[in-house]
Amino acid sequence: MKILFIHPNIPGQYKHLCRVLADDPNNTVVFIAKPKSVEIPNVYKVEYDVRRNPSPSTHHYIIGAERSILQGQEVWRLCRKLREDEGFIPDVICAHPGWGDALYVKDIFPESKLLSFFEFYYHAHGVDVNFDPEFPSTIDDMARVRTKNIVNLMNLEAADWGISPTFWQHGLHPEPFQNRISVIHDGIDTDTCVPDPDAALKLSDGNSLSANDEIVTYIARNFEPYRGFKTFMRAADIILRERPNCRIIAVGADDVSYGRKLPKGETWRHKMLQEIDFGKNRDRLIFPGTVPYAQLIKLFQITSAHIYLTYPFVLSWSSLEAMACGVPMIGSRTPPVEEVIEHGVNGLLADFFSAEDVAKQVLTALEDKDGMQDIRNAARKTVVDKYALKNLLPLHIGLVKDLAKGEVPPPTHDKIMQLYA
Repeated sequence: MKILFIHPNIPGQYKHLCRVLADDPNNTVVFIAKPKSVEIPNVYKVEYDVRRNPSPSTHHYIIGAERSILQGQEVWRLCRKLREDEGFIPDVICAHPGWGDALYVKDIFPESKLLSFFEFYYHAHGVDVNFDPEFPSTIDDMARVRTKNIVNLMNLEAADWGISPTFWQHGLHPEPFQNRISVIHDGIDTDTCVPDPDAALKLSDGNSLSANDEIVTYIARNFEPYRGFKTFMRAADIILRERPNCRIIAVGADDVSYGRKLPKGETWRHKMLQEIDFGKNRDRLIFPGTVPYAQLIKLFQITSAHIYLTYPFVLSWSSLEAMACGVPMIGSRTPPVEEVIEHGVNGLLADFFSAEDVAKQVLTALEDKDGMQDIRNAARKTVVDKYALKNLLPLHIGLVKDLAKGEVPPPTHDKIMQLYA
């Protein structure tokens, strides 16, 4: 097969799929991405960058659409070069179209099948926008959010088939398109993400921690309201006062991935540290920044309780990786989390906005560490049964092979639905 991957941040959601397909000598794999240092064996990487930014005079409703069109144009140019100069015509194009990269690929490769990763569809009500009362939306904001779906709708129309990682994310898309989207998660490596009672982690201060210590963790790409950082910090204050031997380790960076950015020079971490006087407990609230993946897994393996809070938004890989490591999860009672966690069965749920409720659930897990074993076991079983890479990757490959043979709908779709039955 000839497969073209398109994602600005190589490899993105195609970390495993791309490598496996590229390892097969019968396949030719090309990856179009923005300039990055990542190289994947046996993959021909083609890089692009936009030639200009959106015009300052563009209406603010459609400035995002213009940015997407500019990226789509650059990918269009690269695809044309691949076809005309190098004779490369893919059987299947696997693309994350959210940034506009895949807008025009079917015009260059009309004979190719386009498999798009449909991660999110914007709504002015009932999802992330207007969820947090601290950040109410104006009528103007609502109109802007609706208009953001210009690119999504073009991508939905262009795709031959799609995938969404969860049923909740699938259900956000317009109903007429849902029957052309398979629900299949990217997959969690449950052979790497495993419980390890003998795990130990050395901190930068030289101290070594193990599962015998009382550790609470919080993980986010960036510390921000979308991932419940404000509630986490307020809950951390309660937990540290109640548990004098507890350490809380918060892994992440100080940028903003989602939602409104703070004024230049401000971060949510510093704002919350100014709001809350941790006093002598501050030394037990540890911010190591971002950490290598292997250390992150070690951290999960020694964790007594893991806090995962999110707006009704995209579910983080880290939440499932933590569960696969057998961590007692304290998650927000929001739809993405509720799809995975059943309260008291494979985790504990709390009100997203209530630091007291979050702290209460964490304290429950800490006070009855032995009693959490059933929840730990059930958490791992959930991921092994429904989200294990070794089960999902063959299905991903099956979708690609079906589409390469021109089979739409792809027969593998029925096998995927049987997994979640």
